[in-house]
Amino acid sequence: MSLILTVYNTNMTSNTIIHQRNRYINKTKPFIGKGLIKVFVGQRRVGKSYLLFQLMDLIKTQNKEATICYINKEDLSDYVISQKKGKTYVFIDEIQDIKGFENGLRSLLLDEELDLYCTGSNANLLSGDIAGYLSGRFIEIVVYSLSYEEFLEFHLLQDSSDSLEKYMKFGGLPYLKHLPLEPEIVFDYLKNIYSSIVYRDIINRFEVRNTIFLEQLVQFLASNIGSFFSANKISAYLKSQNTNMSVNQVLNYTEYLTNAFLIHKVGRYDIIGKRVFETGEKYYFENLGIRNGIWGYRLEDRGKIIENIVYNHLLIFGYKVSIGVIGNEEIDFVCEKDGEKAYVQVALTIQNDNTLVREFGNLQKIKDNYPKWVISLDDFISASYEGIKHLNLRKFMLTGLN
Repeated sequence: MSLILTVYNTNMTSNTIIHQRNRYINKTKPFIGKGLIKVFVGQRRVGKSYLLFQLMDLIKTQNKEATICYINKEDLSDYVISQKKGKTYVFIDEIQDIKGFENGLRSLLLDEELDLYCTGSNANLLSGDIAGYLSGRFIEIVVYSLSYEEFLEFHLLQDSSDSLEKYMKFGGLPYLKHLPLEPEIVFDYLKNIYSSIVYRDIINRFEVRNTIFLEQLVQFLASNIGSFFSANKISAYLKSQNTNMSVNQVLNYTEYLTNAFLIHKVGRYDIIGKRVFETGEKYYFENLGIRNGIWGYRLEDRGKIIENIVYNHLLIFGYKVSIGVIGNEEIDFVCEKDGEKAYVQVALTIQNDNTLVREFGNLQKIKDNYPKWVISLDDFISASYEGIKHLNLRKFMLTGLN
């Protein structure tokens, strides 16, 4: 158990460069000091703990007399109460590892002098019964791997084709700033992170017995990012590979992977009928570096990788994203935010006439007036085709749909 009254990591030296993740700091500011638990969830090693330290620093700057209590995976209620001195800011790291944490949180919520912050690596950390148990008194903020802009800042790089290539290859885990960006070194590290996620957040948490199937499932999803699948199709494929798993088992295992933030599951949306399909979805990796570490970074996968990156950045920019269906055609992403929509197609290049007609043509079939975009690797930055805008991938990753 540790109490931190001055806000810095004791392992840091005076020469340590702290990169502020302002996107998440700004999301949290309106809730500081309010009677809500601030819950930061996301894949392991995306920087949730350092975000807590940055919030401690912010609070200490605003109130030099603030009492700050930092707890890492220990019994919490009695300790917090014993340390309280007036208004006390409580930070709890990886709270899902504390047995009965929901009871402790509920009791702490009753004390109006406590301001609570916690992190977790489980997508369902405070959902369902636990959410009701806490009477809805929490705000959840999902923390993602570094955006491309953050990647440039962390690695002291300028925006360029070479920098983009590094980001596509190695992904955006914050700790990579301490390693040479060389495949053998980086992928060894990322494979270890992957193993930690699988064993700590999936196998141990959900008491998974068929670990071989779990590994095969991850490999299958890594090789097929951005492809439509159902549990039936995945089960049938695995049977063809002499691995017999029921549809229910496939559903359970993909849910485990999603809960651990290793992958994102994206459903289909009927643009004309305005309904969500119950079956058939796509899967994207939260961190492409981890995906590349376990599957390989292959030239033939660049189109898939670009699609995955665009999806991740749409989430970072605050969109709710689904896959669009219009008749027999697919729209890569239907994006919703603040009551507005946007439609996005992703292509490796639109230099080829057939690709240009296909990508822009699908968007032309949508008859509403929401903005429509095609994003590709092509160098030209600003262009349009019959009112549909084109965005270069690097520009999109820095500015969003602007």
